[in-house]
Amino acid sequence: MTAIKHALQRDIFTPNDERLLSIVNVCKAGKKKKNCFLCATVTTERPVQVKVVKVKKSDKGDFYKRQIAWALRDLAVVDAKDAIKENPEFDLHFEKIYKWVASSTAEKNAFISCIWKLNQRYLRKKIDFVNVSSQLLEESVPSGENQSVTGGDEEAVDEYQELNAREEQDIEIMMEGCEYAISNAEAFAERLSRELQVLDGANIQSIMASEKQVNILMKLLDEALKEVDQIELKLSSYEEMLQSVKEQMDQISESNHLIHLSNTNNVKLLSEIEFLVNHMDLAKGHIKALQEGDLASSRGIEACTNAADALLQCMNVALRPGHDMLLAVKQQQQRFSDLREHFARRLASHLNNVFVQQGHDQSSTLAQHSVELTLPNHHPFHRDLLRYAKLMEWLKSTDYGKYEGLTKNYMDYLSRLYEREIKDFFEVAKIKMTGTTKESKKFATLPRKESAVKQETESLHGSSGKLTGSTSSLNKLSVQSSGNRRSQSSSLLDMGNMSASDLDVADRTKFDKIFEQVLSELEPLCLAEQDFISKFFKLQQHQSMPGTMTEAEDLDGGTSSRQHNAGTPLPVSSEKDMIRQMMIKIFRCIEPELNNLIALGDKIDSFNSLYMLVKMSHHVWTAQNVDPASFLSTTLGNVLVTVKRNFDKCISNQIRQMEEVKISKKSKVGILPFVAEFEEFAGLAESIFKNAERRGDLDKAYTKLIRGVFVNVEKVANESQKTPRDVVMMENFHHIFATLSRLKISCLEAEKKEAKQKYTDHLQSYVIYSLGQPLEKLNHSLKALKLG
Repeated sequence: MTAIKHALQRDIFTPNDERLLSIVNVCKAGKKKKNCFLCATVTTERPVQVKVVKVKKSDKGDFYKRQIAWALRDLAVVDAKDAIKENPEFDLHFEKIYKWVASSTAEKNAFISCIWKLNQRYLRKKIDFVNVSSQLLEESVPSGENQSVTGGDEEAVDEYQELNAREEQDIEIMMEGCEYAISNAEAFAERLSRELQVLDGANIQSIMASEKQVNILMKLLDEALKEVDQIELKLSSYEEMLQSVKEQMDQISESNHLIHLSNTNNVKLLSEIEFLVNHMDLAKGHIKALQEGDLASSRGIEACTNAADALLQCMNVALRPGHDMLLAVKQQQQRFSDLREHFARRLASHLNNVFVQQGHDQSSTLAQHSVELTLPNHHPFHRDLLRYAKLMEWLKSTDYGKYEGLTKNYMDYLSRLYEREIKDFFEVAKIKMTGTTKESKKFATLPRKESAVKQETESLHGSSGKLTGSTSSLNKLSVQSSGNRRSQSSSLLDMGNMSASDLDVADRTKFDKIFEQVLSELEPLCLAEQDFISKFFKLQQHQSMPGTMTEAEDLDGGTSSRQHNAGTPLPVSSEKDMIRQMMIKIFRCIEPELNNLIALGDKIDSFNSLYMLVKMSHHVWTAQNVDPASFLSTTLGNVLVTVKRNFDKCISNQIRQMEEVKISKKSKVGILPFVAEFEEFAGLAESIFKNAERRGDLDKAYTKLIRGVFVNVEKVANESQKTPRDVVMMENFHHIFATLSRLKISCLEAEKKEAKQKYTDHLQSYVIYSLGQPLEKLNHSLKALKLG
């Protein structure tokens, strides 16, 4: 251990101007043994710093390195674990507790003893030694390797003083005067001792000779002490005088401090009072407006609006800490709450009365619109109510329950009012569509199935039902009454008969105008109401608000796939959702009425679905450009699905009726009815769908219809007994080719070429096989031309 101690002193501590006093070989408790050394060191320079240093061998094991050092003043507790039994374990409490196990109990005791002595010598703050034997702390460490830590060594270090330059010079001069100062130190020391005794004697004689001067000096000192006593007495009297002045000054200072404190408190109190007065004082005029203000006049509404805003500002003022504890503030807040409650109740009652009054005024104007295809204008009603928009916003932020109640009352009232207006409006539209003649009224009650069966029977199996090879003879087969012709003018079998009927063209044009007027009246009505709801109920101001509508009524019995089922709550996640739900409830009758009107138009003439598809598509496109998620866009989109379904059903019916055509065995066949009817259908459709948004639907219908025409022409040609097959095919495909060439339908270019090819092939076949027998030479010439 001595060798290790010298090595550590030489390699680690000497370069750092430190002296190693004690060392102990330790390892951490409870872990794999990795030995290291704890060293107690002091610095060689003043002031002395005492440290505990942890030293360990390097990984290679050829030298020691300094790992960590703690100042002894940071050591709080030394725990030796057991003061009686020998135990190598001990703890050192620095900023955290370090647990060590010494290689031997003797090394641990020597290290703890050294720490105790360093603590006693250098530190004012005493370290707490726990479980340490009192004998260990009192006895000195025996001589040996730990002798360096004894008090004698430290005393020697402290008592040694280095000679200054003058002392060195004096000693050199003295040694030069004695030749044997170096060779015989003992004789030199005796000489110095004799000289010192001589000097002491001379010094004593000198002192005795100066006794007179000493007595004089003592006398002077006594006089000086008397003078000092007198001065002290005067100073005491002065101090007593100043003490009374000091007390008075202290009182004045304390009084000034209290005055300053009082002034400061008064200024702060005044500031607080001014803050409360300025922010929580409501003018008498505002109070009177809230309690008695006229909510019917524009001036009274403006005064109430200003008063409500002022009240809201007073109620929302951010009070400073402690204000809410003041009785006056509590009373004022209670007064504001009472005013708010009173005015909110008065405002809600007045607006409910306004709703009712406006409803009576609006209902009185329904009669003048009952015979016209127009909807009443609600602009005056909206204009009058918009004067209360700011008050509604105030009510929304202060009393949401009453705001919600007004919202529901408005929807209940408006839904009934609009239902009466819209139903009357659609009744007028239906009357104008069906006409006022007997036949039209009779048709309105005629079931569609019965009318269709009757029409088909009369057109195909009537007394004049013999098919001929010419169009004029074909027209004689289907002469119908006006009512029956209208009931199934959509049938391709009847189109040939009615191609010259001005009545059908006029009826369809009238229906188109009526349907367009219906949509044109509904669109601004819905947009105006939606804009009013947004402004009046302030639903465009915030991103989200708590849901108020917990349920929405089913509009048309579940016919719309976009709407919720009846009784299912509609989620309200934004202002737009709430606007849409309010519109759904207010205009709940629009979609059913539109569907009924569409069903009536389809019943009158299934070709009306073409007009409705074009008009409805245009209005849906317009509404979606404004707001794709609006009520108008959603409702018209739902109705458009129904119109598209009727259009597809119309096309399917035409194809089915083609397939059901029966040809009499005794009749000749010319241009087939559905071929002529396809021509008129295509001409009508081209005029309707010119520049329409839903052109793609018509192109798909064209493709289905032309395929049906092609298939059924071949079917009729194969079944014909009176007319040769090639003649039926040639005439009909020639007519189809001419029709497609004239109309120039781009999606049917391939079918046009196919029709021309079929016409050419059957013409040649007819010439070769039917005309070739009597004209044999011509037949051979045609064959040669064909081969060539």
